[in-house]
Amino acid sequence: MKVIEVKKSVTEDNDIDARNLQEELKSKGVFLINLMSSPGSGKTTLLSRIITDMKDRVNIAVVEADIDADVDAKKIEALGATSIQVHTDGMCHMDAGMTRTGLLEAGVLEDGAGIQLAFLENVGNLICPAEFATGAHHNMMILSVPEGDDKPLKYPLIFRESKTLVITKSDTMSFFTFDIDKCIERVKKINPDINIFVVSAKTGDGMDKLCDYLLELIK
Repeated sequence: MKVIEVKKSVTEDNDIDARNLQEELKSKGVFLINLMSSPGSGKTTLLSRIITDMKDRVNIAVVEADIDADVDAKKIEALGATSIQVHTDGMCHMDAGMTRTGLLEAGVLEDGAGIQLAFLENVGNLICPAEFATGAHHNMMILSVPEGDDKPLKYPLIFRESKTLVITKSDTMSFFTFDIDKCIERVKKINPDINIFVVSAKTGDGMDKLCDYLLELIK
């Protein structure tokens, strides 16, 4: 029997590309957030609220990653933010090279673009996006109330890799069996240092704290 020892990570080249992209963005004064969640959790709705609430304080760009369609990019563009749609051709995640291409097409990496905060709205998925470095400075994930409070038990990696968790659709709490305290306890067991915000993009509850936090991240 032949034994093969694999000592080089299959994602090593992507990790190098990600670190290079981070430095390039830093030199341009751009802070990039990789936003991850399952489909239907409300990524675009949350981003729309963030853009509306922060447009007078910071210039925002969004790279929309989807397998197909461009409806989300059009929504973001209509709000006055820089927006570009990236189709992944069936891939369930973004990597550093794909992210850089999206940022280039959006003009974010151009000198004098003036973008201070950029979001990568990753493909809707609680597994693959957490496995690949994108070049973002910060991983943020969304868990919506309708999804249930058991997701940290089922998908621990994405909670472990995220620096921030935003629990969305808090206005629906009375309609679903969602134990907020139990959810936070489960998340903290996986990642004690994660920052957690409970918000409703629809009503605006909790958005002030989240937006202030984003401004601090930029600084």
